[in-house]
Parts: sequence; C-alpha cells; structure tokens
Amino acid sequence: MNNKIFKAGTFQFDIKLGDIESNLAKVTEWLHILGDRNVNMVALPEMWSCGFDNQMLLDHAKQTPFIIDTLSRTASKYNMIIAGSLPEASGKDIFNTSYLIDSNGNIAGSYRKIHLFPITEEDRYFSAGNRAVVCNTSICPVGLMICYDLRFPALCRSITLKGALVVIISAQWPLNRIRHWDILSQARAIENQIFIIATNRCGKEKGIEFGGHSQIISPTGEILSMAEEGECASVAEINLYKVKEFRD
Repeated sequence: MNNKIFKAGTFQFDIKLGDIESNLAKVTEWLHILGDRNVNMVALPEMWSCGFDNQMLLDHAKQTPFIIDTLSRTASKYNMIIAGSLPEASGKDIFNTSYLIDSNGNIAGSYRKIHLFPITEEDRYFSAGNRAVVCNTSICPVGLMICYDLRFPALCRSITLKGALVVIISAQWPLNRIRHWDILSQARAIENQIFIIATNRCGKEKGIEFGGHSQIISPTGEILSMAEEGECASVAEINLYKVKEFRD
C-alpha cells in the first residue's frame, strides 16, 4: 500500500447522448472542483462521453484518445487518479472499456466489459472483454468493473485475488432497479473485504430513467458517501488500513 489514507470521489450527471463536447466539458469542470478539494481518486459513470449512441459508436470511439489526453492533463495537474468507461475501437470491434489514468497522467490499465447487457442489445453493438483487470496505481492496486458486471460475483472475487484493495465500478443503472445496485455494491464490498467506489449516471436516455446513488463503501459494508438521484459529486476518506484490519 502506497498512500494508506486518501480522498475518493464520485461524479454523476445526466449524460447527453452523442454530445462529447458537452459531456467532456461537464466532467472537466467537476474534476477541477474535486481537484481543488484535494480528491485523489475519482470514478466516472459508464460510457460517459457519449452514452449508448449505438449507431455512432465508431465515430465516438475515434474521439477517445483525445478525451484520455484531456483527462491525463487533469490527472497530472491535481495528482489525481481518474477512471470511467468510454468506447474503444479495435479493428472491427467496439468495446465498452474502463480506462484508469494514474496521478502522473499515464494510463495504468484498461478493462473491457465482460458481461454485456442483452436487454438493451449491448451485445449487438459491442464485443465482450475476456479478462479481469487490476491496475497498479500510485495509491494501491485498483480493480475495474462496469455496470452489469456487478451481478456476477466471480469477477469481483477474481479481481480481489489479483490483489485489488479498491474496485471502481462505472455504471448506467436504471432507477427501477436501484435497490439491486445498492445491495449488490455493498455485497461485493463485504464478501471481498475491499473498498468499492461505484458511480452511476443520473437523468434519462431513450426513455430510461437512471438512478444515481453513486457511493463509496467500506470493507464492512458501511456507506461512506451516497449521492441521491441528481447531478452531484460525493467524497469520502478511504483508509486502506481498514482492509488489513478487517481481514485479520
């Protein structure tokens, strides 16, 4: 463990479908706010740059390197780790990929979503990833998950066995199933004795209302911070000593 006590944050907002410029401006604004509050690790929602604008994913994915470059400069400025999912193009495939940018501005790792959500035809437009990922960061080992992955406990266990002390979950989770989001996020923290930083979007897209409730959870299942349903950031202190304390 490198920095055993640090400040973590979530930022949830109403993603504008296909509007990268607006979404990036919104995220950049709030990252500066959180940076000024000395937050060391920030989790963003799933597909936060463009939403599930499925017919235009390839075009949106071409903007992802520019977005990462913008986030990298912000990460370096504030000595901040930033993670969230974006569209990734690789050959003919499009992946829903969570990127983790370390506090030095470099990409510490990326995770391609394994469990695609069939009800919204995510499996029609995206290819699935095939491996669990843990990123070695300037603070501690951090695992990455995306939305529907939360319902599959084996993935989080695999991440924990790879050494993660914190798992960041980026999501677009609907309001009508928000109770599942709350319970499953707590369950993943408790059963693996890790910290969970889970960021969900809010607002509406394609007739679906999203539930917010971004949260930071301790290894004992304690809710350290909880957002409501609207646009907001939330911050909590994470003490990594608690992982060892609880496991011992």
